[in-house]
Amino acid sequence: MVTVFSPKDLLDQFESMSKENSVQQVFIPGKGKFTIRFEDEDQNSIAADVQANPNLERLMNEGLEAYKSGKSYPTDELLKSLSIKDFS
Repeated sequence: MVTVFSPKDLLDQFESMSKENSVQQVFIPGKGKFTIRFEDEDQNSIAADVQANPNLERLMNEGLEAYKSGKSYPTDELLKSLSIKDFS
């Protein structure tokens, strides 16, 4: 398990992940232990999942609209918003 002391450390863990190295456990002091699982993005799989589950399509559309209207933001913006104080 890797101890993460900064947003850059966390991003480094994400970047080191692959199909062969698909699960990471990290510890963030003051927050706890996290398990991160990498899933390779497969557009065909996503389309098939949406066709099989109408609720998933609705949720994806709601998420897209929330992002477009500024009510949510992507992971990279979340990482940028973290400071060293969040990890102590």
